[in-house]
Order: sequence, then structure tokens, then C-alpha cells
Amino acid sequence: MLDLVFPLHGHALPRDHRWALAQALVEALPALAEDPLAAVHPVRLVPGTGEPALLSARARLVLRVARGAAGAAQALAGRRLHVGGCTVQLGTPQQRELLPHTTLYAHFVDAGQIDAGDEAGFLATMGEELARLEVRCQRVCGRAQRLRGPDHTLQGYSLMLHGLREAGALRVLEHGLGAHRLMGCGVFVPHKSAAAVGEID
Repeated sequence: MLDLVFPLHGHALPRDHRWALAQALVEALPALAEDPLAAVHPVRLVPGTGEPALLSARARLVLRVARGAAGAAQALAGRRLHVGGCTVQLGTPQQRELLPHTTLYAHFVDAGQIDAGDEAGFLATMGEELARLEVRCQRVCGRAQRLRGPDHTLQGYSLMLHGLREAGALRVLEHGLGAHRLMGCGVFVPHKSAAAVGEID
């Protein structure tokens, strides 16, 4: 797996745009829907509460794809995507290798059928998924969040993993945790520190 980093040209996106963006990407590149490990990183938006959310001049769309699929995915360069009433255009991507790190962070991990507010149940479920990946680490749950999903509202949490070894970190980066990877859920990136839970927001 590797990341393809596309410059993202446009004015704005809806704040809750992840499902609409996933649909637009699959329409442009149907092979994304056929790879269970393909993922889309959350797009960073200008902070605020107004709708739609503004895009910064340095906004990026990052796809995590199998190395063998990178060539096909690069064909997205120049494509216009229509996302919830907004239009954005993808620039020419750069490849970025996945770098293992002792601490990884995901902005949103889908809690699935776990009851809202059941942090202990969520962490237990994540522990089971990590065990299946043969990964041992510490888990720190962040704030609860909600996202618009394909047929219902998704609930989940931000999640930090620390104390990872190199092989385990790579497995987490490649596989992610939870569902809805094309919506940016369960997509991990290196994080500078696990010293303060308050950093997970």
C-alpha cells in the first residue's frame, strides 16, 4: 500500500461530505470499491461552522491504494468531482510511502453496532480487531463523533494507538480499523506523541 497525494482545487466542500466524496470517487474510479483496503484520508477543511466549509489553498485529497493499483488511480488527475453541490478538481498526485511509527492516530473510527457512549465496548472491539492483525499496543479513545453514512448516521471515536512495533504499525496503516474506509474512517497516520489524551480531538 502507498498514499497518492492529489492537490485539491476548488472553493469549498460540505462539512459532512465524506459519503458524497466516496461516491464521487467510486464513480470516477470504480476499482476503488472492489479493494477492501483502499482508503481515503479525511480532507482538511478550514475550521468553522458555516456551510459549505472553505478549502485552503493547500488542500489535498489522499488515496491509500495497493501499489499495483497506483497507476490506474493516477488517472484521476485532472478529474472534476461533484460532491454535495460543490465541485473540486484533482491535480497531479505524488506518491508517499507508508512510514511505520510507534504512535498512530485516526480522526474517526466507526463504532459499528456499539451503543453510543460505550467507550469501553468500542475499545474492546478495537482490541479484537488488533488481535486479528496480530498487533499489540495501547489504545486511547478520543471524542465521540457522528458522520452521515450511506443509509444511516455513523457514530464513532477518534483513536490513538501507541507502543507499536514497526511490523504492527505497517499492518494498521495498510488494513485500518472498523468499516467505511472510503469515507476516511479507520484510516491511520503517524502522530507525534501520545503524551496527552487532550491532543486527540
